Amino acid sequence: MNRLLLASVALLLLLIACKNTTHKDAISLFDWKTFAGWEGDTLTTWRIKNGTIVGGSLDQTVPHNDFLCTERSYANFILKLKIKLTGHEGFINSGIQFRSKRLIDPPYEMTGYQADWGENYWASLYDESRRNKTLMAPDSTKVLEWIKVGDWNDYEIRAEDRRIRLYINGHMTVDYTEADTTIPQSGLIGLQIHGDGKALVAFKDIIIEELK
Repeated sequence: MNRLLLASVALLLLLIACKNTTHKDAISLFDWKTFAGWEGDTLTTWRIKNGTIVGGSLDQTVPHNDFLCTERSYANFILKLKIKLTGHEGFINSGIQFRSKRLIDPPYEMTGYQADWGENYWASLYDESRRNKTLMAPDSTKVLEWIKVGDWNDYEIRAEDRRIRLYINGHMTVDYTEADTTIPQSGLIGLQIHGDGKALVAFKDIIIEELK
């Protein structure tokens, strides 16, 4: 009995140790002051205001989609951030690209998965500039109970192998497994402001925890 107990304890400790080694320390992707680690149109579209990353304009129509993206790629991770979207004319939409890449033509566009954000797209999973469709969306009634329109919302993206889960304010909105083995499962993270609207999006508290 003692041997069995000792073996069980040893196995439990081994499992705990293995579990703890599957995660890297969570780090901030934004230092509140500079665009270190990011690239994009930081002259006109993207700026830093009061410790937040802000994109777009409420005074004039955003001419086209634009992305501020990380300089390095990520594969498996848990990404947490706060997002606030406001606007009053045209298409009011934003989102977070991941496992994505920059396009050459047009150079301001990205292709890949997008954790979408905006009316009729709240907390859904979209395939930007690739399959060009919503891959999975939450119940439209429930999601409106979970979100705060025009205010800060907690957005979480969990990308683990071919499984993608999205959470908004603690509620899971998407649980999607990629069946197409040709779709890349690593790439850049990008912050989007959609074109064709007078809209402003802000991001803060951008934290990522990489998974092995």
